[in-house]
Amino acid sequence: MGHLLNDADLIDRIFSHIDDKTTDAGTQVWREPVENYRSRERFDAEIEVLRRIPVAFCPSAAIGEPGSYIARTAARTPLLVVRGDDGVARGFRNACRHRGMAVARGEGCQRSFACPYHAWTYGLDGSLKHVPGEDGFPGLDKADSGLVPVHAVEERGGLIFVTQDAPLSDGALDEMPDLLEPGQEVFNSISFTDESNWKLIGETSMEGYHIKALHNKSFYPYGFDNLNVVETYGRNSRIVFPFRRIEKLRQIPREERRLKGMVTDVYQLFPNTHISYLTDHAMLVILEPVSPTETQWVIYQVTLKPEDGKPVDVEVARRDANFVQDTGLIEDRDAAHTIQTHMESGANSHLTFGRYEQAIGHFHRNLTAHVDMLGDG
Repeated sequence: MGHLLNDADLIDRIFSHIDDKTTDAGTQVWREPVENYRSRERFDAEIEVLRRIPVAFCPSAAIGEPGSYIARTAARTPLLVVRGDDGVARGFRNACRHRGMAVARGEGCQRSFACPYHAWTYGLDGSLKHVPGEDGFPGLDKADSGLVPVHAVEERGGLIFVTQDAPLSDGALDEMPDLLEPGQEVFNSISFTDESNWKLIGETSMEGYHIKALHNKSFYPYGFDNLNVVETYGRNSRIVFPFRRIEKLRQIPREERRLKGMVTDVYQLFPNTHISYLTDHAMLVILEPVSPTETQWVIYQVTLKPEDGKPVDVEVARRDANFVQDTGLIEDRDAAHTIQTHMESGANSHLTFGRYEQAIGHFHRNLTAHVDMLGDG
């Protein structure tokens, strides 16, 4: 992870903030126009950005075996991502080349994909393998009639990234840390939709200025208010939320201190992906924009890497995940929805992100730069 702080240095900074009653703060204030959360024109531009940079689609472990696949909509495009017999992950437009019907739904593992409409069948590499009544299609070039591939599929840091069209930039991959490692397993995946703009939802996990006010009975009893370490790297950011129990580490020699279980460590991968490391599990969140005021959450809950050869206790991981999902996550979702609803009041022409919200400003600067690139093209 290159220049990101290691455990010892990060713990030192947290102790300094606790002792001095301070927090990491940026140098700039960002004002984001309210219209950018409501405008169809801006929304369409953001969808094009999402199609033209590498965007996380799923953990590598979610399609670990040959034939494993996930079919879902990303940036309003139905996609199919599948692991081939050669171990390579590939991505395709999820549309039969005959009449355009989806050839796969949900997730699973199989040797081929047969369209449920007329049974045109495709291999794991997307090639067209079988056409019933092929003599009814004179001149059909099967070699040129496979599933249409996306521009690129890459695996970095335990994640699969999909670039749908010709890229504007390398997105989060500019500086991509290794976040999900071998040994971590997906133990649950969920999806639901909220009536909020995707950026409002994402902003809730990019600052700790709201912890005491919004999470007074859920997270705050275990943590601090407005005490965070914030790092930006490439187009991404990392926000660390320490627990009060980190004080126990003061009694341990510096070189033996470990961060695990002492913080919630949140990585924001530009533009719409967040990975949170909690006490007993990691949570990958991909925010899929549906409309200017609607977002689909795609969540993968992942075990932590086993330590010292100990087996992973999935039930402990589930309890940890349920606590987050049923408390703080609900509060964040409600805040985003309420803001979206009250944008119609006309009270604000812009939203203000101050020095304690520097990761959000960093995100918006990069997103705006990419929207501007569309005009340059």
